[in-house]
Amino acid sequence: MTAEARLKAAGLAAKTSDFSEIPQIDLAPMAGDDPVAKQATAKALRDACVNVGFLYVKNHGVPQAVIDGIFAQCPRFFGLPLEEKMKIHVKKSSNNSGYTPLLEENTDETALGDLHEGFDMANELPADDPYGKGREALYGTNLWPEGLPGFHEAMQAYFDAMLALGDRLFRAFALALDLPEDYFAPMVTKPTAVLRILSYPSQEGEIDQRQIGIGAHTDYECFTILGQQPGIQALQVQNGKGEWVSAPPIPGTFVVNIGDQMARWTNDVFASTRHRALNLSGKARYSMPFFLGTNYDTLIEALPSCVGPDRPAKYPPVIAGEYVLSRFDATYAYRQKEGEA
Repeated sequence: MTAEARLKAAGLAAKTSDFSEIPQIDLAPMAGDDPVAKQATAKALRDACVNVGFLYVKNHGVPQAVIDGIFAQCPRFFGLPLEEKMKIHVKKSSNNSGYTPLLEENTDETALGDLHEGFDMANELPADDPYGKGREALYGTNLWPEGLPGFHEAMQAYFDAMLALGDRLFRAFALALDLPEDYFAPMVTKPTAVLRILSYPSQEGEIDQRQIGIGAHTDYECFTILGQQPGIQALQVQNGKGEWVSAPPIPGTFVVNIGDQMARWTNDVFASTRHRALNLSGKARYSMPFFLGTNYDTLIEALPSCVGPDRPAKYPPVIAGEYVLSRFDATYAYRQKEGEA
C-alpha cells in the first residue's frame, strides 16, 4: 500500500497544494532601510497570517553553513546508545532541556504519545544574570551529552541565528499589526526560547491516527521557525479554511507558524496554527523547530490594534512564562502526577 493510501485509510490525508498557493514572504526588506519595502513585506505577512494560517520565509539571513551544521549533528546525537541519551533525560533539567525518548511527549492530549525523540536547549542565562533568579524553569542551565565534540557549538550557532531571525520577524509582525516597528523590542530582550532537534522514525504498517510522529497541536509561544530536512515530506498544517495541507521542505526557506501567545496578543486576528507530522519516508526524518516567546514577565493581552467595539478581547491576560510552563505540564509525561498522563 502506498504512503498516500495509508494516510487516506487512517483519515490523515492532506491536500497537496501547489507551492504558489503557499505564501512565501521575502524578509530581505526587513534588513534594510526602505520603509515602503518594509510595509510591503508587512502586508504580505498579514495577508498570510489572516487568510492562510502559515507561511514560508525566504531571504531570511541565516547562513546555509549554520543550517547544514545542525543537520549534521542530528544523526550523531540520536545515534547515541539509549543509555547515553538517558543520562541527560529532560526530567533531570531545571529548564525542560535535554533528551525526550519516544512516546514521552504527547502534544495531542487525546492521543497515545508522539513517535519522535527530541533534544531541547533553552535560552540559558548566565549564572550572574538577576533576571534568571526564580525563573530557572525557563532560563536555567542546559543539559548536554558527553563525547560529542562540536555538538554544543553547532546548536548554539543555530540558536543565535534563530534569535536574530526572530528579531526580524517580530519587527515585521509589529508593522503587520499597525504598530511601531520596535513595539515588541522591550518585551524580547531576554525571550523565552527553545530550540529542538527531533528525530522521527519512519512509520510502517497500518497507521493509528492516535499515535503519529507528532499529533495535531498548536505551539505555545509567539511563533515557531521550523527547519525541515530536505527531501522528506512529513509536515501537515491546517490552513485558515480548516484544510490539512502538506508543507514540504522548500530549499532556502523556513516554515513559520503562529503560536498561542501571538494569537492571544492579536485577539485571534492571527490564529495559532494547528499542525502535525507523519513520517512515511522509509528512513529517519529530522527537523528543528525554534519556539520564540517573550520575556518571562511580559503580560500577554489583546493589542490596541486588535480590539474594538465589534471585537472585544477574547482571552484574559496571562503572564507569558507562566503560560508556557502550564503547557509544558500538560504535554510532558515527567511533569505530570501519577494517574494524570
